[in-house]
Amino acid sequence: MSKLLVSPQPRDKQGKVISVTPQSAGWKYVGFELYSLKPGETLQNDTNEQEVCLVLLSGKAEVSTSKKSFGVLGQRMSVFERIPPYSVYVPNHDRYTVQAETALELAVCAAPGKGTYPARVIAPEDVGVETRGSGSIERHIHNILPEQKEADSLLVVEVFTPGGHWSSYPPHKHDQENLPQESYLEETYYHEVNPEQGFIMQRVYNDDRSLDETMAVPHRHVVLVPEGYHPVSAPPGYDSYYLNVMAGPVRTWKFHNDPEHEWLFEKK
Repeated sequence: MSKLLVSPQPRDKQGKVISVTPQSAGWKYVGFELYSLKPGETLQNDTNEQEVCLVLLSGKAEVSTSKKSFGVLGQRMSVFERIPPYSVYVPNHDRYTVQAETALELAVCAAPGKGTYPARVIAPEDVGVETRGSGSIERHIHNILPEQKEADSLLVVEVFTPGGHWSSYPPHKHDQENLPQESYLEETYYHEVNPEQGFIMQRVYNDDRSLDETMAVPHRHVVLVPEGYHPVSAPPGYDSYYLNVMAGPVRTWKFHNDPEHEWLFEKK
């Protein structure tokens, strides 16, 4: 199996099923965890040196930090309802508590924090919704924590790609500290597929092809993007959802398109 593909594991005592740390990924900034909680179960963690964005992928939960209670949040029971989620931003050196009211799928997105901003709810109406591309590269975007919104490091977005369509396409990368042309951002893709027995295809490759991997990604797996271009394809009949977490030394998303495919932007 590809070293870039992270599989879910049986629930641990906290309900965690996926864990990506900077140490396990071999990079510096991005962390990602997935928790699957049963009704009534409680998750409590310290943020330590990291800021986190708690994304309620599906289900409802009561969420609080060491300083504030946000009450019961959540509305969608599946990511494929395609409505924006509830999320909670929590700064570093804080603590969060999540008590599941229903079965809950919770993503914990993490990156280095500086303590600049207080904890807050990111409600569905706070999420920027847009459609990108047209034809077979049309996909639907929920900007949960874009660079225009307050955070120290994290960038968080979710993308819905209909079956038979491509996304993160034409291919682009963001692996160089070369502003204003390009920013260095590590990235994780957490994938879900509908129906669940399906798969999506993702290629991760760089210019000299020292990295060039194409993966058939099953439901509830993570793809690591340490560098390079990283397009996604959803086979006909299977809709794709993914949650992206990005972070780097500068909190801005400046990407560079694969010059071999630049002509696609010129098509009428």
